[in-house]
Amino acid sequence: MEDPRSVTTKPSTSTMATALNAKPSQASFAFLDTVPPSPGLPRSLGNKPSFSPSSVTLAHSVATKPSQATLKGETSPLPSAEEKQAEPESEKPEKLPLPVTSNDVGPPPDGGLQAWLTVLGCSLVSFSTFGIVNAYGAFSDFYRTTFLSSSSPTLISMIGSVGVFVLYSFAAITGPIFDAFGPRYMIPLSGLVAVFALLMLSISQPHHIYQQFLCQSVLFNAGAVFGYMPSMAIIPHWFKKNTAAALGIVLASASLGGIVFPIMLHRLIPTIGFGWTIRALALIVLFSYSVATLTIRARLPRRPLPPLSRLIDFRAFLDIRYAIFVLGAWFNILSVFNPFFQIGAYGVAAHGSNPLTPYLLAIMCATGIAGRVIPGYIADRVGRFNTIAASTTCSSILTLALWYTSTAETNIVIFAALYGFASGPFFSLLPACVAQISPVERVGARIGMLFATLATGALAGTPIGGVFIRDSTVPNFRHLILYTGVLGLIGSAFLILARFKCDSRLRAVV
Repeated sequence: MEDPRSVTTKPSTSTMATALNAKPSQASFAFLDTVPPSPGLPRSLGNKPSFSPSSVTLAHSVATKPSQATLKGETSPLPSAEEKQAEPESEKPEKLPLPVTSNDVGPPPDGGLQAWLTVLGCSLVSFSTFGIVNAYGAFSDFYRTTFLSSSSPTLISMIGSVGVFVLYSFAAITGPIFDAFGPRYMIPLSGLVAVFALLMLSISQPHHIYQQFLCQSVLFNAGAVFGYMPSMAIIPHWFKKNTAAALGIVLASASLGGIVFPIMLHRLIPTIGFGWTIRALALIVLFSYSVATLTIRARLPRRPLPPLSRLIDFRAFLDIRYAIFVLGAWFNILSVFNPFFQIGAYGVAAHGSNPLTPYLLAIMCATGIAGRVIPGYIADRVGRFNTIAASTTCSSILTLALWYTSTAETNIVIFAALYGFASGPFFSLLPACVAQISPVERVGARIGMLFATLATGALAGTPIGGVFIRDSTVPNFRHLILYTGVLGLIGSAFLILARFKCDSRLRAVV
């Protein structure tokens, strides 16, 4: 028997006429719109189907009995795998090149000639920028007694605190700029602005404190930040296992500046005057930056500058470890500069114009060199978060237990030496801890965000401490000492919490 499915029924003339005269329904148009163009279904330029007897019959057969190809999905607006293969090369979307990341250039070499030359250049930048910030205690003593004697001690202390605020707050901008462009142009630009600011300071007039604010606080530190922040952010590009040790060397140079510059000011100002002393200081800065420009080299390739909305990495605070760590550092920055800025004045209050008093700050900065290098080496072995939390706790205890009770000259010298060593890791390990919990290509931005946050604490910390000193007597200084020690302990508690957020194990190397 013949299979009825194989019999093809030829439509009659009346059937053809009826089909041609019939008006297609809206549903038919909707269905045909989903069928991709093919030789069997021609479309006009107006994107409306044109009908012929053969096309009507084909449409009728498609509507009544879907073909095997239709069941496979040819009626979908998306092209099939066969059609993708048949696309000409010119119609395929162009593949954009992927951005180059730190993984494409390999891990940090952790040594080598260029890595250590970079450390040398960064050390010279740190010596010339934050070394002058560390030496502000010597500037403050000269301003109080001679150059700005008509101004209040609180206002004079704000010259130093505003300078630290400018240095730290501009870091939020310089960090992403460094991540994008590297140090090639930032270092020489920083040196030129810093030298110009010192030359302007050298011609400033006595008892015109606004000139010191503009030259020393604002202009110098606004230029210095374009060198100081890259000098820290570039170290993790060259080192991994020895990051803390290398950063300790760089930041120890800031303590070296805190030794050299106060002695230089104390010796040269009575001999050649304030103006020529500051010009000699500008010459040292110019030489240091010249060597740094020749030795500091970028390892990662340049990347496009991120859009303005991403220039400041607020997403970093979504990392709970980073957020708690920044909070702990903020409480510590409120207190950590008070001994550096006030130890000389405390020595005068306790013992008058003792020959040893001008060197108390130099002693504190001298031990700070060891406090930045030795704990940095230890931190790479026992953990950076462990080391910074221990150091801030020790410096706070020293403040409350030793400085508060020290009136004898020997005890003040011992406190200055121990505090300089104990506070050193706080400065050297801040960028190392951030680098440990951040992607390498975002280290600059996150260090910038950290220091921009600390800027508010640096601005408020020393002026608030200065309010407690109503006159130069030891009992008035004890209110400042309590304020310094308690804030340090609060900050240490947050740093310990951040350490346990990184790893909850008690003996973990974090």
